[in-house]
Amino acid sequence: MCPDSILEDDRTSDRTASDFDDDFEPFDTEGAPELPSERYLDRELSWLAFNQRVLELAEDETLPVLERANFLAIFASNLDEFFMVRVAGLKRRIVTGLAVPTNIGRAPADVLSDISKKAHELQERHAAAYQTLVKPALAEAGIRIASWAELGDDEREHLHDVFSKQIFPVLMPLAVDPAHPFPYISGLSLNLSVRVRNSRTGRQEFARVKVPQMLPRFVRVDPDESIEDARYLTLEELIANHLGDLFPGMEIVEHHVFRVTRNEDVEIEEDETENLIKALEKELLRRRFGPPIRLEVTDDMDEVTLGLLVRELDVTEQEVYRLPAPLDLGGLFDLSRLDRPELHYPIHVPTTAVQLQPTESNLRADVFKAVSRQDVLLHHPYESFATSVQAFLEQAAADPDVLAIKQTLYRTSGDSPIVEALIDAAESGKQVLALVEIKARFDEQANITWARKLEKAGVHVVYGLVGLKTHCKLALVIRQEKGVLRHYSHIGTGNYNPKTSRIYEDLGLLTADDQVGKDLTRLFNELSGYAIEKKFKRLLVAPLHLRKGLLKLIATEIRNAEAGRPSGIRIKVNSMVDEAIIDALYRASNAGVPVEVWVRGICSLRPGLPGLSENIRVRSILGRYLEHSRLFCFENDGDPQIYIGSADMMHRNLDRRVEALVRLADPQHLAEVQGLFDRAMDESTSSWHLDGEGVWTRHSTDESGQPLADLQNVLMAEVARRTRSAQRPRSGQRR
Repeated sequence: MCPDSILEDDRTSDRTASDFDDDFEPFDTEGAPELPSERYLDRELSWLAFNQRVLELAEDETLPVLERANFLAIFASNLDEFFMVRVAGLKRRIVTGLAVPTNIGRAPADVLSDISKKAHELQERHAAAYQTLVKPALAEAGIRIASWAELGDDEREHLHDVFSKQIFPVLMPLAVDPAHPFPYISGLSLNLSVRVRNSRTGRQEFARVKVPQMLPRFVRVDPDESIEDARYLTLEELIANHLGDLFPGMEIVEHHVFRVTRNEDVEIEEDETENLIKALEKELLRRRFGPPIRLEVTDDMDEVTLGLLVRELDVTEQEVYRLPAPLDLGGLFDLSRLDRPELHYPIHVPTTAVQLQPTESNLRADVFKAVSRQDVLLHHPYESFATSVQAFLEQAAADPDVLAIKQTLYRTSGDSPIVEALIDAAESGKQVLALVEIKARFDEQANITWARKLEKAGVHVVYGLVGLKTHCKLALVIRQEKGVLRHYSHIGTGNYNPKTSRIYEDLGLLTADDQVGKDLTRLFNELSGYAIEKKFKRLLVAPLHLRKGLLKLIATEIRNAEAGRPSGIRIKVNSMVDEAIIDALYRASNAGVPVEVWVRGICSLRPGLPGLSENIRVRSILGRYLEHSRLFCFENDGDPQIYIGSADMMHRNLDRRVEALVRLADPQHLAEVQGLFDRAMDESTSSWHLDGEGVWTRHSTDESGQPLADLQNVLMAEVARRTRSAQRPRSGQRR
């Protein structure tokens, strides 16, 4: 740890040298052995391996059954997005002739073939997990998914009444004949293909019935049944058994369910449009009409109907997925929300961070007073977002001594108290700047709505830099105290979203450190104006300096290892793809630096290979919460340097986004982050281990078959036990 005197200089002096000099060359590779060409794992297949880990949780019989149903739905939703973005991108590059080799040097067409093979395998496994594992377990718990054939006359009569009153009026059957061309099939919609025969002419016709997305996917068979013993029928099966009402006088020959996935990635040429919002709104309308990239059909579909769909949708055989009904298991989200507490994870109520707890139970904590005493490292969802970050901004909005609030918004909830706080602050006369990233994928429309609402309230709304997404998670409050302006800052790893903060694991730093505040002031000026700030004292900022700074830190570990001094690298990210970072880690491993990578999703690094990565271990932890924090730890010869922030190790994060990492200074915070890694990498902790061939193996039980420790459960219990009395004064902190 740096001596207090150096920390103090860093906080107070603009003349202090930046941690990262612009002219730094991190590696002298001259004379170093060349790294092997096949040193990366394919990023797309690595992503599919991540979704397989999600599926393995659904298959885990030790988990509560409604949580297993939820993991089935998450798998389905994840795969939909993968096809809409990654597969669509590959296909688009092939069609336009702009295909370039992938990260492992393979042609996109070959990778697309590999993706198709693995995706078919996973979708079949996913369907089997529902049919043979989760559905029977739900039935044992009193949640039975019935078929029409299993129902009695009275139950059918009741459902006929439900259909007539609540479903029939909103259905829109569309015929296909010389007068009616094949209808447009919207992406991700569930549809019934229907072949009917005219009883007078004997002619067969085709029709399509869209299953309304606004209606519940599962219909209660008998509303008088208790919630502990209830039967459900899928909406599409209920519609299928009332097709005679939709096509009176016609004979129903065949009916099957199908679903189309389309290219829904948005592309905007920012340089060619002056009004980004209008251009984006236009593109969002066009998104609905992207080309099909996947056709899912029930495995009982006849060849005539399938041939018609393939021909009209212009899909290849490789893009057809035959699966047992029901399709779109994302519909299980509805069932997973049933009010059956015994079938869910035990309820966990986040605690208020001890530093922010009021001294008396009937008082509200003064966030500014608490943060002025010492930095606060928050760990969500174990510690409450509402009583920390949200309270910080709400208090700032109401405080007459606060002069200005500046904040980035990447994704937020539909009824966001964060946005309301910014509006309240603006309406009370404060200077408020909101940097809204309206290009946040699949949240574009919501962010446009919030941007306009903020503008109407008098908030200064800006949309960042041309060509870059603003992904950093920053808030800055300027407060006048005894005639002096003080900076109060929050830098986080997750979005300012109160809803996802309950299920996303993230870290955030609340600090009154003057140097951090000055760094954020400069960064906000760069994002909202024309300033070009080359150096920051406590921040690493992409796209100019983040990769360079991390490479410098890795190079320092290499030199320390070669000199026999303490060295070590620990990185926690959602994705590890960037080749420059991976190559630096390989060179660190070859120099004898122990490297630990904790990754949730994609990992292109190949660990444990002799002569390349034998000193690298890679682990993945999935569970109740989505591991979302990004942490970067460097041993630095016994003087640890630890950063938290918004950036993953991907090209888009390091080259095409504004990202920010902040260096932690409090020794207790450093110890806390190191403790997280100690637990995550421990052999007694349940996790997945990656090998050099790209295979992830789950380690969830010990040699005797006993379950290994669940990291998230351990942290829940540990954080809940914290009390104010357990907190000790921290060295180097303001008093």
